[in-house]
Amino acid sequence: MSNKLIDRVFIVRDWVDERFPIIEFWDAHLSKYYAPKNLNFWYYFGSLAVLMLVIQFLSGIFLAMNYKPTAGTAFASVEYIMRDVNWGWLIRYMHSTGASFFFVVIYLHMFRALLYGSYRKPRELLWLFGMVIFAVLMAEAFMGYLLPWGQMSFWGAQVIISLFGAIPYIGDELALWIRGDFVVADATLNRFFAFHVIAFPLLLLGLVLFHMISLHSVGSNNPDGIEIKKHKDENGVPLDGIPFHPYYTLKDTVGAVVFLMIFSAVLFYAPEMGGWFLEKDNFVPADPLKTPEHIAPLWYFTPFYAILRAVPDKFLGVMAMGASIAVLFALPWLDRSPVKSIRQRGWIFKGALATFVVSFVGLAYLGTVAATPTATLFSRIFSVLYFAFFLLMPFYSKFDKTKPVPERVTEK
Repeated sequence: MSNKLIDRVFIVRDWVDERFPIIEFWDAHLSKYYAPKNLNFWYYFGSLAVLMLVIQFLSGIFLAMNYKPTAGTAFASVEYIMRDVNWGWLIRYMHSTGASFFFVVIYLHMFRALLYGSYRKPRELLWLFGMVIFAVLMAEAFMGYLLPWGQMSFWGAQVIISLFGAIPYIGDELALWIRGDFVVADATLNRFFAFHVIAFPLLLLGLVLFHMISLHSVGSNNPDGIEIKKHKDENGVPLDGIPFHPYYTLKDTVGAVVFLMIFSAVLFYAPEMGGWFLEKDNFVPADPLKTPEHIAPLWYFTPFYAILRAVPDKFLGVMAMGASIAVLFALPWLDRSPVKSIRQRGWIFKGALATFVVSFVGLAYLGTVAATPTATLFSRIFSVLYFAFFLLMPFYSKFDKTKPVPERVTEK
């Protein structure tokens, strides 16, 4: 009886496979997709980003069931979710805390690319897809930031949207189009809700798919910065590669379990993270007649916000903020080094990367504090260092002393 049941299962599988190539997909992207055997801790964050995307999607769906996108009901509906919906507080905190964890994972994922040159040839398009995902994620987070309709949500959106008005000729019309009204009001909330729950999630799904297809086309980079496809056996299998499944699926599962333990600890014991993940002003209903003492975005926007405030002219500040993101797209063509990985790089690149990290963290902090003369001075210094890392890269990466690249991976 059991053998007959198994035979029927295989018959159904073969019938489906003839019409939808499941086995071919499984082989191409899992069991016969060969990844370098020396991937380390830094390579967890790609799979963790997918995990966080799923968490955000699922929690967002349940939140949308009880959320009402009108100025008169938005804040009250969030309070209803937190207080009266079964497990609503957990779903809401999962979504808000998850947004911050999502950006932690994304920033570490991008930093790994800087460490090992994962943006270099032949992965330029892979990097560009990743950067478009990053830009869309920022837009998605900004749209979602308004939805609770708290004080910081309202005034943060008011400030950011008003920046578009600094663009010559089209600025005022562009800001009006984004708001849908002359002030941040019902129309703004409705269109932000539509973008947040429909337009940008669909766009993200497509971009993530393109990102994965590009990755599996060129193959994963590795800490040694060598191409494992150059050395294959008689069957065409990379000598320094192992099947993604079961080896890396198991490894990523262990990483996901550890990550979820950390995520759960924050979720249950410090979901607001002292105001870094949820500000206290956002627990107060939006009041157009009362401006908060200090308006600042959430931490994952603050590096770019600090660059904006570092420039005295409003239009030039907006341009500098935009340039700080746009320059990331040009990274594959700015790096002229003959090697990819930091393991073979010289002290100049290592020092430049360390300076860049310090400047980025410094800008992230300065974007959260009031714009005092001292804070503005440091913001300008860190902004110069931030741009110098990229704009001087064609020179210091070319003349930096490097080590020979090994023929084969150095770790197993």
